[in-house]
Amino acid sequence: MHMRKLTRSGSPYTLTRRTAAALITAVITLSTSAAAFAADAIVLRVGDQKGGNRSLLEISGLAKDLPYKIEWSEFPAAAPILEAINAGALDVGYTGDLSFLTVYAAGAPIMAIGGTRSDARTQAILVRGDSPIKTAADLKGKRLAGTRGGWGQFLINATLEKAGSTIEDATFAPLGPVDAKIALLAGSIDGWAVWEPYISYAKLKDNARIVADGEGLTPTITFIVASDNAIATKRAAVQDLVQRLNKARLWSLDHLAEYAKSTAELTKLPEDVLLAAYTAQKTSPIAIDEAVVKEVQAASDRATRYGILGKTLDVGKAVDRSFTASASLN
Repeated sequence: MHMRKLTRSGSPYTLTRRTAAALITAVITLSTSAAAFAADAIVLRVGDQKGGNRSLLEISGLAKDLPYKIEWSEFPAAAPILEAINAGALDVGYTGDLSFLTVYAAGAPIMAIGGTRSDARTQAILVRGDSPIKTAADLKGKRLAGTRGGWGQFLINATLEKAGSTIEDATFAPLGPVDAKIALLAGSIDGWAVWEPYISYAKLKDNARIVADGEGLTPTITFIVASDNAIATKRAAVQDLVQRLNKARLWSLDHLAEYAKSTAELTKLPEDVLLAAYTAQKTSPIAIDEAVVKEVQAASDRATRYGILGKTLDVGKAVDRSFTASASLN
């Protein structure tokens, strides 16, 4: 059996061709499923970010011959995508696991139906190159920025806890990536909890350093999210989109340089930054199975303890496993 060797969180693992085939098995049925879509009538309203899923599908060649129409809407971040799905303005989008759970906990009629996993070390806390901070223990008493209710706030809490401190031992500054980057370079914050490609950009272009990362602390899962209404009324089209995104993500793992070059042209981000980010992330499609639910449940419970989530959630009720049921990674 041929295997693709990869690494995740510093440990070797394999993604077998059998697994890859399972992830995309329904793609071969596309030519026989046109009747399920009523192509003239089905329109999927999909939220995206620049250089996101739309470009991934187009670069990989998987945006062709769709048996339905996609209306793409571009957003500056994942939060407004979730807001638009909640408001009924979008059918499908994507976001980090904790951001999804925050909105789900508030009662949004949404479900996680698929997703990807990246290397946990590609969530990290950055400091300036000239900062006296050398280790996670040095973050005590410092001013640390990150996104509220998402990976940034969670990683700051988890990192401080691992180092024997608490969030009360530091000052949390709720800032988005753009503002946090400016604040770090200006010295008005001491550390910045963020993800790729911001990490690679800060390291390559701004001389920033990593002092802590998410290994062993964060699931680093990005969910594909759909509204309850879209799941009920556009299931065949949503299923097809999930399968295409899975196949496109596998394609990207085998074509990192081509993917980085094409995405750089679209986003105007430096190609070397994107290649470094994609190489570090090793972003792979996942099946939403019991192992994923258990992992995200543990993170959810920790986020509740940190006060990021207002209540304890049953993650199993927030996901629909049927969209990736044939793609079990077991």
